[in-house]
Amino acid sequence: MTEAIVGAVTAGQSPRDDVLPEMAELLPRGTRFVERGALDGVSASELGRLAPVAEETVVVTRLRDGREVALAEARLLPLLQRAVDEVAELGATVVAPLCTGSLPGLRSPRPLVFPGPVVRHLVLALAKDCRLGVVVPAADQVAGAESDWAAVTGTRRVLAASPYGPGQPLARAAAELVDWHPDLVVLDCLGFGRSAQRVIRETGGVPAILPRIALAGAIAAML
Repeated sequence: MTEAIVGAVTAGQSPRDDVLPEMAELLPRGTRFVERGALDGVSASELGRLAPVAEETVVVTRLRDGREVALAEARLLPLLQRAVDEVAELGATVVAPLCTGSLPGLRSPRPLVFPGPVVRHLVLALAKDCRLGVVVPAADQVAGAESDWAAVTGTRRVLAASPYGPGQPLARAAAELVDWHPDLVVLDCLGFGRSAQRVIRETGGVPAILPRIALAGAIAAML
């Protein structure tokens, strides 16, 4: 049997040891990861040139030291493509961008699994036209998320809370969503993990979907 190798490509810096262990729990025994980050080897001055300006689509990710960084998607994409090419050359069976953004034009010689569409179709299958709460990392992403989720439900509330800093912003967002009475919440970033899912469940008593878990399930179905 061919070895199952998942090419994990982060918009930030590798390794993503905050994400991959929780994904690995759902993958077949023996599956291994090869990782690359769009910002691996990028200098501080180069990083500054990737900062978004007005009306640019924003991607929020994590640096190796745990710091959060916001990037302009259009200028990030060539670096992300390079990372995809590298994991494909390393023998990845399937390639997974660790980002729920649209990432237009990204390509791979191996199957490329985009978390954003995976999560949206999962919600469509579970609860089309539900009252949907969505949490994104940054306020600059709220309008884009509103558009992304419009095809899933007309009744939605999008709030911002970073997955990379202290937990208070997420707790506040969870409390605000409770008052709105959602049927389901999506934590719309690969940075959100099981601890964030517990905050939503314990605060609001509603199911919360994690993109990293949905992505791992989609990959597992292929291997």
